[in-house]
Amino acid sequence: MLLEVNHRRHAVSPVQSTGHIGSDIRALRRSRNWTLSDLAEQLGRSVGWLSQVERDVTEPALEDIRKIAALFNLPVGFFFTAPANQDEQHHIVRAGSGRVMNDTSRGLQEILLSPDLGGAFEIIHSVFAPGAKCPKPFVRSTEEAGYVISGQFSLFIDDQRFDLNPGDSFRFSGETITWVNAGDVDAVVVWVIAPPVY
Repeated sequence: MLLEVNHRRHAVSPVQSTGHIGSDIRALRRSRNWTLSDLAEQLGRSVGWLSQVERDVTEPALEDIRKIAALFNLPVGFFFTAPANQDEQHHIVRAGSGRVMNDTSRGLQEILLSPDLGGAFEIIHSVFAPGAKCPKPFVRSTEEAGYVISGQFSLFIDDQRFDLNPGDSFRFSGETITWVNAGDVDAVVVWVIAPPVY
């Protein structure tokens, strides 16, 4: 669906949703273990409305998308994309067109390499700035694996430190995790997470 966004008086440019806003919202909600009621209440909407959005029966208004993005600490642009080849949109993510998720508080930029969040896993391209560190250890009900492309990256799994270099890979599931980039260059890691958490 296309939304028309007015810029000043005369210019009108189309903004196109990703085509999977509903499945993305469902995946985000489930990643927090929220029910339909939990999310609907936070949005000030009915469970019926949210159910229709998640099933792609209706598309939320831009104001609803802003609220959803804020709840999940995502940019609004995460839910939108430039018009793409319709034959590719569910299968291919072209270079430079992945959806960007920035977390400047942690010195982290992530790009979704998967076409959407509706599958059994997601692939993330993560860039950890020099000195970036996870603010506190976390545990997720996921299985995760990664491959270090460049830089140095230290991963702590249940308090055991692993210093990783380009070409190293890792996997964990259900352990307590934290991380730090103690180096002086970006650490770039491709991360696979099942089920999706964004």
